[in-house]
Amino acid sequence: MTGFRKLSLVGITVLLVLLFFIPLAAGVEAEGVSATAVQEVKSGPVFVIPVDQEIERGLQRFLERGFEEAHNYGAVLIVLEIDTPGGLVGTAEDIGSMVRENAIPTAAFITGNAASAGSYIALNADTIIMKPGSMIGSASLVDITGKAVNDPKLVSFWKSKMMGAAALNGRDPEIAAGMTDSSVVVDKPELGVSKSKGQIIALTSDQALNAGYADHIAKTPEEAIAAIGYSADDIYRVEHTGAEKLSQFLTSPVIMTLLLFIGIAGVVIELLVPGFGAPGIIGVLAFVLYFFGNYVAGFAGAETWLLFILGLVMLILELFVPSFGILGLLGSASLVAGVVRAAFSYNHALMSLGIAFAAATVVIIIVAVMFKERGIWNRFILTESLSKEQGFVPVQAKITLLGSKGISITPLRPSGTGMFGGERIDVVTEGGFIDVNLPIIVVKVEGGRIVVKKSE
Repeated sequence: MTGFRKLSLVGITVLLVLLFFIPLAAGVEAEGVSATAVQEVKSGPVFVIPVDQEIERGLQRFLERGFEEAHNYGAVLIVLEIDTPGGLVGTAEDIGSMVRENAIPTAAFITGNAASAGSYIALNADTIIMKPGSMIGSASLVDITGKAVNDPKLVSFWKSKMMGAAALNGRDPEIAAGMTDSSVVVDKPELGVSKSKGQIIALTSDQALNAGYADHIAKTPEEAIAAIGYSADDIYRVEHTGAEKLSQFLTSPVIMTLLLFIGIAGVVIELLVPGFGAPGIIGVLAFVLYFFGNYVAGFAGAETWLLFILGLVMLILELFVPSFGILGLLGSASLVAGVVRAAFSYNHALMSLGIAFAAATVVIIIVAVMFKERGIWNRFILTESLSKEQGFVPVQAKITLLGSKGISITPLRPSGTGMFGGERIDVVTEGGFIDVNLPIIVVKVEGGRIVVKKSE
């Protein structure tokens, strides 16, 4: 019995020790798990950069600035907040390369439409998060008028780019092909995607999630950041500067055309109908705004300003220096070259320039007719007349002097002045000398030359 009691006491003691330490061990284990979970959430600065405009060089310049700021600040994540209708393929390629080769992890948070070139940018990101109701796809090539491009080489090139971007992060490249080429047939029932010939794929947020074209669905940037394992406590949003916002407004197609119209009309009106001042100032200001907007957006360089100034100077010189139109042609060519080179698209620039020039021509003609008496052409037209009141005698009237008698009021050696009927007339003798205050008679009239001789 004594041994049994000892054994029981030992057993009870061990049991009590176990009961005491097991909760502690469980707490330590739970605390360790919690610590591991906390470590999985990456903390640090997260930069959110909006992609909320057409894809062109202005957006590329803005994104380059945003990426540079993120690097300088030591960001752990860059989130591209995408809502764009698309844009230039060449610019999208450059932006895609920048996203793909960036050392900082990059996520695409699609808040609206990632259409056309916007879908290509999103596919180059490491992760895609979509907001409910957003869309990705519809990336077929279109021209400036919105008409589909049917060039097989261009379509094949763009399709390969989209497929490569999709495969980059393990997404089905056939779906990307269906987003770009209407001739592709896609049948992926396991992914919930099917497309017949003649259609273009565009995926909603739920469809993209099922097809592997979205990794998460989130309503806010904070939710998107948390969904991929990053802390949303240190978010920095890169905003457009005032100059960039003004540039975005000035480079819109309608405003560009309006500025060109005002610039052409104002400068030409000031040159043709000088004296107002206001048209010239307003015209030059319109051109300055045009070039400023395109310069800030990254479209125009210093050479565009030089072309504009040279063109304007040559047009002004053409009005005063006879060059048989050479200066005018060179000046016009320089202006057109500056305007076209400053724009983000040559096609857009030529279209805007054509519309502006046609409208400006109408206005210039109206103003020239209304103020014809002030036009610069009046400087090249002789408007003064040589009248009798000013002491001039027309040739027709001089013929009637033939046979008239008068008196020399200056010595005629052989030319001088005679007085005929109270009128002073320049005369010339037949070769002899006639003194002053002697009677003379007109013997010959040859145009404006009146020949006299001494009268008896």
